[in-house]
Order: sequence, then structure tokens, then C-alpha cells
Amino acid sequence: MAATPAADSRLLVIYASETGNAMDAAERVGRQAERGGCPAVDVLPMDSFDPSCLPSERFVVFVVSTTGQGDTPDSMKGFWRYLLKKNLGARWLEGVRYAVFGLGDSGYQKYNFAAKKLDKRLLHLGAEPIIQVGLGDDQHPSGYEGALDPWLLSLWESLNQTTPSLLPRMYDIINPDLSVLGDAKVEVIYHSSDEAQQDSNLLDFKNLIQRARSMSPSLQFYNNDKEPHYMLQMVSNRCLTKENSDRDVRHFELENPSSGITYQVGDALEILPSQSPSAVDSFIERCKLDPDCYITVRAKDRVKVSKGSLLKDRIKLKTFVALTMDVMSFFATAEHEKEKLQYFASPEGRDDLYQYNQKEGRTILEVLDDFPSVQMPFEWLVQLTPPLKKRAFSISSSPLAKPNQIHLTVSIVSWRTPFKRMRRGLCSSWLAGLNPNEENLIPCWVHHGSLPPPHPSTPLILIGPGTGCAPFCAFVAERAAQSTSEATAPILFFFGCRNQENDFLYKDFWYAHAHDQGVLSSKNGGGFFVAFSRDQPQKVYVQHRIREQSARVWNLLKSGAAIYIAGSSTKMPADVTAALEEVICEETVCSEEEASIWLRKLERNGKFHTETWS
Repeated sequence: MAATPAADSRLLVIYASETGNAMDAAERVGRQAERGGCPAVDVLPMDSFDPSCLPSERFVVFVVSTTGQGDTPDSMKGFWRYLLKKNLGARWLEGVRYAVFGLGDSGYQKYNFAAKKLDKRLLHLGAEPIIQVGLGDDQHPSGYEGALDPWLLSLWESLNQTTPSLLPRMYDIINPDLSVLGDAKVEVIYHSSDEAQQDSNLLDFKNLIQRARSMSPSLQFYNNDKEPHYMLQMVSNRCLTKENSDRDVRHFELENPSSGITYQVGDALEILPSQSPSAVDSFIERCKLDPDCYITVRAKDRVKVSKGSLLKDRIKLKTFVALTMDVMSFFATAEHEKEKLQYFASPEGRDDLYQYNQKEGRTILEVLDDFPSVQMPFEWLVQLTPPLKKRAFSISSSPLAKPNQIHLTVSIVSWRTPFKRMRRGLCSSWLAGLNPNEENLIPCWVHHGSLPPPHPSTPLILIGPGTGCAPFCAFVAERAAQSTSEATAPILFFFGCRNQENDFLYKDFWYAHAHDQGVLSSKNGGGFFVAFSRDQPQKVYVQHRIREQSARVWNLLKSGAAIYIAGSSTKMPADVTAALEEVICEETVCSEEEASIWLRKLERNGKFHTETWS
């Protein structure tokens, strides 16, 4: 299909992001293309682009992240399903030139799987690659940017050779003038407190969240960022680990004060955390702005509207910053600061920038304090400050057992940087600091997770070390509730932690369901097996317990069991999969390859599920 004249001079950048990194990389691709004089550049999230229009494009750059064990981000799923349609022929994308850059972690078994399979499918549909697929790796000393820098240079050079009119100022990409800031893509319109009439109190907090986040340029394309589904009250905040343990894992119970909560086991709860009011105040003061003024934030290319319409869409500056800009997540006049920032912005300074920023986990406010002469326009801060993101947690309760509550099992994140600075996770630390005896309404969204709820008649093999046990608390509680009114299949659950005394999460809960006629009891064909990795000289993990229970695991698999794995994304999923393959080899006397094929078939049949996190 021939490209339209407009498409001949346009570069389309499409991204699929889970945590925001792919969006940041895509925005960088777009900024460099604009710097090179590209007549038209559009940067869009994948779920806002109609895939049926892809043959009309001429130049497309895809930036996609890989999640979990080779999964595509949620925003890519619909796009990917369309590309897999059987009626799309081998010439469907003829005339389209494309490039794919992936963001992944080589510590995962299926490293950059989403980018690789997208590249392969585009090629099969007749598109022509501009350059080879780029693979960003979080394990690189400079993060994914270690691969992005040289890949982008190759991309621009290839495009400039074949279509020089697309990048008439190629020199400005290779040798950018770092003293020129350029124009922001958004404009901020200020209203005085009197002019705004301060009617925002008429909005409830849910509406206020939606208004603020719909204005944010970094959040406007997030389809799931509507107003919160629920405003939940924390009613329990209990520490699950021993007081002197080096880990702090909490059990939170949230409930809806006004009505019930609709969810199912396997779902995830997304939470929008609150930022420190003092940090928000310091940020606004550092920007030399009036915290009580009202603003309207909008794209610069929007049609001009009346003053009345602008006032109608206004929001208090302090509220906008608090709800959209992760100030706890540069432009200088002092000469020594300019030199340092320009060095950071150069390819030679990339590793040092990564060490200064990402490795040390510096916040926007700390960067501004490190460069006191910086007076960055607020429009640019709105555009470039990382958005305040929701954090997702696996739900650890069953709606059958707790119809008006949602329980969470959360590890309180803290770490020391290479320079021994103490850092804490924003959301987990905020939740840990909430007092259940005080009013503390939490903005929440319920979404389907990657662990579908099993049918009561399906036997289960659950593997969830550490906080990976969270969704399986829900599975066990649900099956226990179901067993009071219908026949249910047995469950084998493999749990692991470091020490029996320090971090044996939900010990009483598991043993209660493993005794007598519980759903984990051996009398009912189930079982509960725990591995304490540090309680003996030789480390013991869940995969060792799986091998020890080889016959029981295989008997349940023969009877149609589904396998669910949840927990850390490091070596655990691969080690557990290897242990399951060994069980199949031993019990059926087959080869490793045959065992691997058997598990892949189980996965295709919807009976092998993994949910991991870093």
C-alpha cells in the first residue's frame, strides 16, 4: 500500500511501556528527530494508535518493554493481537520502513522477548527494517541507554543516507547545541486565586485526581488513568517479619467505607501514593511559584479557547504537582554547573550520569538543589519530570472470604546507594506509615493480573517464595470458602523464605489449611512444603522441595493440575521450571526436550502461569 504524502515526511514513534522507561526512551527519539529538523514527529502510546492504519505510514520507530517472563506490556496487547490476524498477508506492510528498540533485563529468561517477536512479525508482514533491532539491558552499567545511544546514532545515519529530506539538520543531532533549550510542548496558563474563584472544593478527591492527571502530558494517554475505582480506608497495618529482621514485610487490610468491592483472586490493586507535603512545598518554592495560584496545563498545538473555558479546567498548582509530578523520583547559569550538565548530556558523560542519577536514586528536588543556579522553566519541568505513577500489588484476599476488604502483602522497599545514601520506595513506605486508627483514604484501581482465577475443580500446584505467596493466600482462602458448598480439587503449595523465625510469612494461615480437612491437607490430596534457605549450612530453595515431592507433583499434573508461579524475577522462575522438567523426566522416563515441550503445551493450554517482579 502506498504511503500518503504526509506520511513521507513524518516519523511516527510508538511505544509500549509498563513502568514508564519505554515512554521516556520514545520521547527521546522524538526530541532528537525534531532537533534534526524532521518535518513531523508524533510520539504515541501503542494503545492509542489504530494498527489498521500502519500500512499508511512510511517511517515508524517502535519502543517496547518486556515484562515478567517475556510478556508484552498491557498497552501492546491489543496491537499485537491485530498483527497476528491471519488475513494480513506477507505484503501488508510493503513500503513501511521500521526500527524496533526493546527495553529488557538480561537477568530474565526471555530477555527482550516482546521486541524480538515484534521485529520478526513486522518483517513477515512485508515491512523493511531500517536497522537491526536494538536491545536495551538494565544490567548494562548505563542501563538501557548504554544500547540506546549507539542504536539511535545508527538509526539517524541510516535514515539520512536513504531519505535526507527527513532529517535536513542531521548535524544538530550529532553535534547538538546544548545551550539552546528549545520550546516545551506544553503551556502553563496561570490564574490568580481570586480569578479562579476557588471552587475546587466542590470537586471530591476522586474527581480532583482525574482532572489533575488528565492535564499531565506524561499521563494523558494512559487509558486506565481515569478517576479511582475506590477510595479505600486502611483498617490494619501489621508487620509479618520479626522486629529485628533486616526485611520489613507488611500485611495491609483495606476496606470500602461506603459499599462493597468488586474483584477476583489473581487481580492486582493499583495505588496512587501521596507525596511528602514538605517535598511538594520545597519543589514549588524552588521553582519560585505561588503555591496558591491556579493553573491550566495544555498542549501548545491545541486550538485557542475562551478565558472562561480555561478557568473551568484550572487546578491549584500545589494539587497538580502533588498528584502528577514525582518530585521525589537542568539548566544552569553558573559556568561550572553548565559545564557539568553539558558533560552529563554528552555521550562521554552517559555512564557518570547514570551513576549520579539512577544508581544514586536522586530525586528531582535533589538534582535542583545540587545545581542551585538552575532556573528551569516550569513548562519543561511539567514535561520532563517523571509522572507520579501508580504502584501495583497482588491482592492476597478472596472476595468470597472478605467481600468488603482487599488485603495486600507488601515488602517495604529500602536500599543503600553506592555512596551509602538510604533510599526508600515511595508507595510502600507511605503505606507503612499510615495509621489505621486515623482517616486515610487511599486512591485505588482494581485490574486483572496475570494469574487467572482457577476453576474449583482444577488441581493446583502453587510456587510462591517470599512475597510471591501473596496471590496464593487469595487462592487458598477462595478454595476454602468454595469447599463449604461444593467439591474442590487439591492444592500443593511450595513456599520459601530465609529463616523460620524471621520471615515465615502467614505461618499460622498455611498450617491451619494444611491440617485436618483443610485444602492443603494431605488427607485431601494436597500438601504444604516450605524451604528455609538460611537455616542450615546448605541453602534449600523451593525447587529442592519440588524435586523431593516428585511423585506427588506428577500425580497432580497427570490429573490436570494447573501450575502457578509468583515471586522474584531473578533466577527463581527459571530454577523452578527446570525442577518441574526434572520431575517430568524422572516420573515418565523422557528426555529434557520432551519435558520442556510438555510444559510449553501446558502453557499453551492456559495451565502454566507466572507473575514476577524485580
